[in-house]
Amino acid sequence: MADLMVQKLRNNEYFNVQETFDHLYAESKKGRYFNKLYDLITSEENILLAFRNMKSNTGSKTKGTNGHTIKHLNRMNKDKLIRMVRRKLLDYKPQMVRRVMIPKPNGDKRPLGIPTIEDRLIQQMILQVIEPIVEAKFHSSSYGFRPHRNTHDALARCYHMVNHSHQHYVVDVDIKGFFDNVNHKKLSKQLWAIGIRDKKVLSIISKMLKAEIEGEGKPQKGTPQGGILSPLLSNIVLNELDWWISNQWETKLTRVKYKLKRNRTDALKKTRLKPCYIVRYADDFKIFTNSYENARKLFIAVTKWLKERLDLDVNPKKSKITNLRKSGTDFLGVRFRAVRKGTAKTGYIVNSKMSPKAKTKVTKVYQHKLSHLRKSPTPKKILDLNSFTLGIHNYYKIATRVSIDFNDIRHTIHFKIKTLLKRNILISTTEKNAVIEKFYGDFKYQRFKSNGLLVLPIESIRHQIRGQRDPDFTIYSKEDRQRIHKELKHVTAVEIELLRRGNYSSKSTLYENNRISKYVAQKGRCYITGERLLPINCICHHIKPTKMGGTDEYDNLVIIKKDYHMLIHTKYPMNNPIYSHHVHTLDAKALKKLNTLRKVVGFQALVV
Repeated sequence: MADLMVQKLRNNEYFNVQETFDHLYAESKKGRYFNKLYDLITSEENILLAFRNMKSNTGSKTKGTNGHTIKHLNRMNKDKLIRMVRRKLLDYKPQMVRRVMIPKPNGDKRPLGIPTIEDRLIQQMILQVIEPIVEAKFHSSSYGFRPHRNTHDALARCYHMVNHSHQHYVVDVDIKGFFDNVNHKKLSKQLWAIGIRDKKVLSIISKMLKAEIEGEGKPQKGTPQGGILSPLLSNIVLNELDWWISNQWETKLTRVKYKLKRNRTDALKKTRLKPCYIVRYADDFKIFTNSYENARKLFIAVTKWLKERLDLDVNPKKSKITNLRKSGTDFLGVRFRAVRKGTAKTGYIVNSKMSPKAKTKVTKVYQHKLSHLRKSPTPKKILDLNSFTLGIHNYYKIATRVSIDFNDIRHTIHFKIKTLLKRNILISTTEKNAVIEKFYGDFKYQRFKSNGLLVLPIESIRHQIRGQRDPDFTIYSKEDRQRIHKELKHVTAVEIELLRRGNYSSKSTLYENNRISKYVAQKGRCYITGERLLPINCICHHIKPTKMGGTDEYDNLVIIKKDYHMLIHTKYPMNNPIYSHHVHTLDAKALKKLNTLRKVVGFQALVV
């Protein structure tokens, strides 16, 4: 997740828009409204940035109702892509949204709306521009679908509520079909109130919300899950709830004077107000307070407020009040409760584990993967199994009793592992590798290998303490950004601008994007010799030529010095005095790399 955020920030720098986004955030923080956003949204830089942010997204390979995927946009050159988008927005009419039903763990199905790739690109363009504006207005208690915030941050905040704020009563309010029931008129008013006052942009968003859904017609309410803009719009809808709860206690102005921000709580305690804090991740939220009576009143008030203010109903079967000292509550796949701290008679601390639903789901995934491995063991399946183990360990390490959970999972699937050992699909070993040493070096466990690859231990996981997120942190501050990614020291902004502005009208947008990525990855150095280059004397070479079926994908490109390009594409370069001179300047290592590239195009190796 952090790597993805770093890449997005780098993308902003590539297209020289980070300062613009920082300015939007700063002005919005001051309370300014924005009525001239359309030109910024349709600027060349923003369109190309949207394409770049989308192209590496796995969802970009999903077809819309017109059958197009990111490959359709990849084939366009920069000018054609920009013309297509701007022409489409002149009289914007979103294409029909594809409807897909996704199975849920309880057997039900969740509807997913997939706009066409062209409409997703436009949504990404809008997202990039309005996100800094609304981020300045969002409450710090919201953690879902926001830059540099995640589930661990939300859970860390919940733990703080129990451990330090001593709020041991939780109000769970489940909104019935939230994404399908968002009121369009109310959302438009919320966009206007939050500062998005460009009528042309508001009209485009309104048309997106009303886009015809395959087999269902035009929706009268809701934000289709599957659209790039939908998570941001959902946060705008519920931001009003965040602030309403916050203003009951956390940010309530008091007559009692206090000097520092941290003294606010002490001042509030001297009033008759009842403490309450909200922690929200998308439409899933919890409200913490210190007594059952407070919780009961909050439950009634929130239910009524959601209906009257946002026209949203509550699911009574899934909504409840929990005393954390008596039972646990589930949030984002983790069940937590308050238990006595050691042998002390007073004081409580969080005790957490995987929620039963999450534990069952993870166990079933492991069983499925091991069954598939038994049928046809391949290196790819071992890599997939290891990837799942690393990912699932990284997610649930925030649970304090997670080691017990994964020991239980390992015990449940032991019979499948035993079968794989009997069939020699898994083999006992004492081998180690860098990943094993880094993540599991201090664990004692039975080690296995398969297809020449070590299998990561399912049961070896340890709780990792996670502190609270700094509530004032934002990616739209230069100082804060320096905490999460280093400046591109090897490649200057001027070089990136020269690469981006180069005349490659015959090339695809994908090629132009990947050329920049490859130049940065190679730190501006020639692939053959390693010498430092500048945009003026380098060329982006296709390893496998396009006429031989090569693509503009990242892995098929290398940056080389222009002088060496014809050494690859000329059958007998030694017959040309200039080319021959360049060959003779190469050392053995560089010559080997040159000959590797020549071999791909079908030419013999050069010998000096």
